[in-house]
Amino acid sequence: MAKKKMMDPGPFVLPMPTVLVGANVEGKPNFMTAAFVGIVNFKPAIVGCGLNPSHRTCDGIAENSTFSLNIPPRELVEKTDYCGLYSGNKVDKTDLFDVFYGELNTAPMIGECRLSAECKLIKTVPYEQDTLYLAEVVQVHADEDVVDGDNLDWQKIDPLIFTFPDKSYWGLGAHVADAWSVGKALKKASG
Repeated sequence: MAKKKMMDPGPFVLPMPTVLVGANVEGKPNFMTAAFVGIVNFKPAIVGCGLNPSHRTCDGIAENSTFSLNIPPRELVEKTDYCGLYSGNKVDKTDLFDVFYGELNTAPMIGECRLSAECKLIKTVPYEQDTLYLAEVVQVHADEDVVDGDNLDWQKIDPLIFTFPDKSYWGLGAHVADAWSVGKALKKASG
């Protein structure tokens, strides 16, 4: 076994999905970059987002109890980083993307993202620095060319992955194996 190094605990040991969180603030769409996002329940589909409530996008979440999660592809890396560098309190991001709305009418989504989700806020849990926003995914919007039957083609979606503390964006690698399947070979081998 390789020698292990003790590291400071925290959320920064895992690669994280990069998302653009969208919310209407005073009737205008605003987007912020976030990486502390994950699925916390299967059915109903519940997501959790750890966001600092000082962000303008969080004002929109509080105002409407809705938000969107948009998965930016690598060609949006510059705009994605911009949304994380500059606050909607200081710059207007209204025309940065081709914005569309779905069922909720108050969760702005990004047309250039091949996969987006409308979310309805369920609960907020404040912590010392960030607030956990728990929301139900109401509807998912995917470009037709990234959908194969009931499956998504993640190579075509081309999501950005964020790592810390190196502060880097990465692309998704090649398919390795089928989950809930590849391990069956060990069961057969062990009897």
